[in-house]
Amino acid sequence: MRGASGGGTKLLAGVGVAAAVGYLLALDGAGQDVRVVTKALPMLCLLAWQWPAKGRYARWIFAGLALSLLGDVLLDLGPGLFLPGLGAFLLAHVSYAVAYVSQTRRPCWGRALPFGLLAVGASVLLRPFLGDLTLPVIAYVIVICTMTWRASALWGSPALGRRAQRFALAGALMFAVSDGVLAIRLFVSPLPGSNYAVMLLYWSAQFCIAASVHAAGTVDRTASQSVALQRS
Repeated sequence: MRGASGGGTKLLAGVGVAAAVGYLLALDGAGQDVRVVTKALPMLCLLAWQWPAKGRYARWIFAGLALSLLGDVLLDLGPGLFLPGLGAFLLAHVSYAVAYVSQTRRPCWGRALPFGLLAVGASVLLRPFLGDLTLPVIAYVIVICTMTWRASALWGSPALGRRAQRFALAGALMFAVSDGVLAIRLFVSPLPGSNYAVMLLYWSAQFCIAASVHAAGTVDRTASQSVALQRS
């Protein structure tokens, strides 16, 4: 669909937004089947928007979106699938981090510091409430903070345009905030209305991460056209 008409993109956007609204309306009353379908549709629309995924960056982002879809379904099927769902999202963040590293390997240790502190602080806060889930949850915290650090390392890199960098970083930050609120609600203390904030931030994050591919593709096409003009 990346090469599809504007009408196809608008159709995907309409279906995704309608499904997201349906899921939010279904949170407090609808059956599990309705929740699973309406939660999955926005991610399916993003995957269709990304298809076909061309280039390393696009392929790793596509893999992250697909793993996130798997995590969505597993987490909504029941509490017994929490660990597989968490594992799917952990791998999604690994995929996003690899995508960002594929564009720049600059360490940017100064930018790593706040995310390292965030990982330590979140682990200390959550540790007393995790019980048997201590290791997988703390591993997840470390991975998502690493992913967000690598998104920040893109800033100023010549490999991606500034617009793509903004999308990637905004998506990573919103994903971290969404998961932070979710972790507090699940393990520390109930937060009334937090379900809505978590999902809105989550979908916004995934959209921004997917949009970074389109922005990067636009930059690549523009650069190729410039080179062709210079050679002609």
